[in-house]
Amino acid sequence: MILKQGLHLAYCTNVHPGEDWAQTFASLEQHTLRIKERVEPRGAYGIGLRLSDRAACELGDPATLLDFQRWLGRNDCYIFTINGFPFGRFHGTRVKERVYLPDWTEDRRLDYTIRLFDLLDCLAPPGLECSVSTLPGSFKDFITTPHQERAVRDQVWRCVEHVARLSERSGRRLHLGLEPEPFGLFENTAETIAFFSRLREEHACDPRLNEHLGVNYDACHFALQFEEPADALARFRSHEVRISKIHVSNALKITPDAWALSALSAFAEDVYLHQVIIRHADGALTRFRDLAPALESGFAQSPAPGDEWRVHFHVPLHCEPGSGFGTTSDHVSGVFRFLKGQPGLCPHLEMETYTWAVMPEGLRSRDVVDQIVGEYDWTLARLGECGLV
Repeated sequence: MILKQGLHLAYCTNVHPGEDWAQTFASLEQHTLRIKERVEPRGAYGIGLRLSDRAACELGDPATLLDFQRWLGRNDCYIFTINGFPFGRFHGTRVKERVYLPDWTEDRRLDYTIRLFDLLDCLAPPGLECSVSTLPGSFKDFITTPHQERAVRDQVWRCVEHVARLSERSGRRLHLGLEPEPFGLFENTAETIAFFSRLREEHACDPRLNEHLGVNYDACHFALQFEEPADALARFRSHEVRISKIHVSNALKITPDAWALSALSAFAEDVYLHQVIIRHADGALTRFRDLAPALESGFAQSPAPGDEWRVHFHVPLHCEPGSGFGTTSDHVSGVFRFLKGQPGLCPHLEMETYTWAVMPEGLRSRDVVDQIVGEYDWTLARLGECGLV
C-alpha cells in the first residue's frame, strides 16, 4: 500500500510455503487477496514477493508472466520488491545455514538475482522504484580465504552492473539490498560499512555503487546486535550507504532466569537458524549460532547467564509472548521515528515474519491471514503515530 512520503508497505510472502510458481501463485490467491480485502480493499495493494529460483524460472515463461501481469491488474495489486535471500526450499525441511547457499561466491546466486531484477522490471508499474533483497554475501563459517571474500565482492559488483544497465534501459531506479544477519559475512553496522568501503576502494568514483547497492535493514537483525536504530541508520547515512529496504520485524528477548530459559526451549526447532546474542552487565556480548547450542551450553546453566538474551526468531509484531518474554518492537518504533525525521531515507517497508509455521502453539493460535492483518494493524498504528500514514 502507498503511504506518505512516498513509502510503500507490504508483507513478505515468504511466510507462505511455495517452492514452484504454481504453489506461489496459489498462496497469492488463497491468502494475499484475503489480506488485501481486509487492509486495502479499495486501493492499490503492494506485494512483497518471494520467489525461489525454480519459481522465478517458471514465471519467466512469457505466457505465465503475461497471465500474472493481468492478474495484478485485475486485482489492483502491484509488485515493488522481491525477497531474494532464500534461493531454494524455505519451508517444511531443515533450512538452517543452508539458506545461505548458493552464496555470492557462486554464479548461481548471481544468475538468480539478475533473474529476479529482470522479472521485477516487467512486473512493477512504470517508473516505480524497486528493490531486491539478498543475503550478506555468505555465512561467516563458509568464507575462509581472502580469495572467497574477493569473489563475493566481484559477484555483487557484476550484479550492480546489470542493475545499472537495466535501470538505464527502463528509466526506473533499481537497487539491491544486502541484508546483514548474525553470523553472516557482515552482520552489524561496522562490518557492513567495512564491506562497502572495500567495494569503493575497488571501484573508486563509480557512482553506480551508491545508486544501485545498499542495505536491507532488518530491524530484527540489528536489534539482535543491541544496536540503536537512530545510531545505526545515521552511520549508514554518514557513510553514504543506501537503505534499500527496511524489514519490519521483531526478535525475541528474555531476561534469563531459570523459568524463562526453560520456556525458551519451545522456540528451538529444526527448520530455521535461531542465532542468540547475550548482553552482559558490562556490555560485552556472547554469541551462539543457534538456540539449541545456547540452551545446552554450560553458560546457560551458570549462576550468571547474562542480563538479556536476544534470539533470532521472528515473532509477530503485535504479539505478547508471555511472562518473562518480550520482543524488540521498540527497535521498529525507533526506525519509524528516524524515518519521520529523514524523508526519502528509504521508500520500501516490508513486514517479514516467516516463522509462523514453526512458532509455539500459543503464538500460532490464529489463521495466518488473521496474523498478518494483525501485523498490518500494529504497523500502521505505529507509522500513524509518526505521521507517516
